[in-house]
Amino acid sequence: MELRQLEYFVAVVEEGGFTRGAARVHVAQPGVSAQVRRLERELGQELIDRSGKRVRLTEAGAAVLPYARAALEAVKGARLAVEELSGLVRGRVAVGAVTSHAVDVPGLLAAFHETYPAVEITLVEATSDELVKRLREGTLDAAVVSLGPVPPLDLEVVVVADEAITAGVAEGHPWAGRESVRLAELRDVPLVGLPPGTGVRSHLEAACAAAGFVPRVAFEAGDPAQVAALAVKGLGVAVLPDPVARSRPGLAPVAIVDPPLRGRLAFAWRGRGATTVAGRALVDMARGRLNP
Repeated sequence: MELRQLEYFVAVVEEGGFTRGAARVHVAQPGVSAQVRRLERELGQELIDRSGKRVRLTEAGAAVLPYARAALEAVKGARLAVEELSGLVRGRVAVGAVTSHAVDVPGLLAAFHETYPAVEITLVEATSDELVKRLREGTLDAAVVSLGPVPPLDLEVVVVADEAITAGVAEGHPWAGRESVRLAELRDVPLVGLPPGTGVRSHLEAACAAAGFVPRVAFEAGDPAQVAALAVKGLGVAVLPDPVARSRPGLAPVAIVDPPLRGRLAFAWRGRGATTVAGRALVDMARGRLNP
């Protein structure tokens, strides 16, 4: 039994005749008839009743038809898998990340490159808002982003860190000996923060707006380490992810309360049908390596 015999048989049945079936598979009608006859001889039963103007399935033909269709679909799926693999071998993947985070992106990309050495990899750094925008536009396949108060519901995300947002002050600052400050106490205090579009800044602005004031950000820096360095020099109160505030020498961490602020770091990507084959492979690998 050959695949083309099944293909011709299905074409004849679905087109309602040998002539139209032959036109569908681009083969001369005698050739199609001969192959269907050969299939019938191999099965030992007539599959098509040729007595009328329009071909009809015999009982045996009706029993064989779903299996013939399933075989053709299986072959189609195998071809698609090979095409996707070829696309992956020749493809490219674009990844984005915020400036400072706890995700081992270099390790992920190194493992991906080892598995798919011919895939071109691009890595860009930007604010979370910009990365989310690029994900939606399709110029990025995946990104490490800091989620704001309103998460991007149109994207798939895996939260990899959920951290407090903490104030950090120089050791000589009046707040240096305190365990916490109320959010309202940040009113009119010079702050050092991350730029607009970052998750921490979005949480700060949303909380301050709910409390009825606009935060006074005197200095901005895109790198949390630089935000901490500016605060250590006494240029303002830093607003940072808690691990950064607590790890910087010379910076005294002070919890923000009433309400407390929290930020979430996530690995984000577009839905499965909206990314490349290489992008899906990267996402699958990342999900296996991430520890939410």
